Order: sequence, then structure tokens, then C-alpha cells
Amino acid sequence: MRRTSLAHWPCSIARALDLLGDQWTPLVLREAFYGVRRFDDFQDSLGIARNTLTERLRRLVDEGLFDKRRYQDEPPRYDYVLTEKGRDFYGVLAAMARWGDRWLAGTEGVPVVLHHDRCGHDTHAEVVCAACREPLSAEETSSRLGPGYPPALTEHPEVRRRFG
Repeated sequence: MRRTSLAHWPCSIARALDLLGDQWTPLVLREAFYGVRRFDDFQDSLGIARNTLTERLRRLVDEGLFDKRRYQDEPPRYDYVLTEKGRDFYGVLAAMARWGDRWLAGTEGVPVVLHHDRCGHDTHAEVVCAACREPLSAEETSSRLGPGYPPALTEHPEVRRRFG
């Protein structure tokens, strides 16, 4: 069964999910933030099937989240190093962890605590307005069409309802 591509939808959430929307891809990226760089180490830490890991790493390299760097010639072996695009995904993982800590952690507490090395405090992710630094909430945020929204779709009744 072939998966429907969301890569060209006029929605950044859909496009991101098209790239990252399976259970393994965010976990591969999480492991990279923990310092994992080599195929066997990803495989060992995640218990992921080798063919699945091969596909996820290939896609992350193709999409520019990892650079693939050869560290051994015979047999050829590679490190997978986060690029700027890959490192920028950290905030997404931190926000997912915050939500999971709030709604899915058991009575024993959160499984992993983030520590901000610069200030020396344990912390958690917060999504804030880039202009005023106040927390964003669905109740106090609205969406508008951006310059990249396809003009041919702007007259569609659902689009007009959603974006006014």
C-alpha cells in the first residue's frame, strides 16, 4: 500500500509530517541529539530493523537533516551528522517531550529532564510569540494565509471559512 504524499500541500504541518510522520524518524533524530552518529549505534539504541533504519537515514540525508560522512573505507562506513536543518528540529522534539511529560508521564514522574547548561537550570520547552515572548495558545492565536499559499485555492469555501 502506497502512502499518500503530503509534500505539496499548502500547509507546513502536512509537509513536515510527510517527511517526519512515522514513529522512527523523530526517534532517529532524538538519538542524534544524544550523540549517536553511526548506523550500528542507531540500530542498537532503537532496536529498529536494519532495512527500516537504512530507509530513514537515506531520507534524512536526502532531505538535508543529516550529512553522511565516510569514516572508514573497507568496508565503507559512515557517520550521520546533523546539519543546521537537522539541529533546528531540536525545538520540535523538546515541545513533543513537554507535551508527553504533561499528559503521558506516570505517577513516578517524567522519564527525561532537560537541563539548560547555559543557565544551569532544569527546564522544559515553551512555545512563545517571537515578538512579545508571551506563551502561544490556540485561544489567543489565529492563522492567516501566507505568501506561499496557492492563489488558485484562496476562493475555495473551506479556505475562506478557515482563514476569513
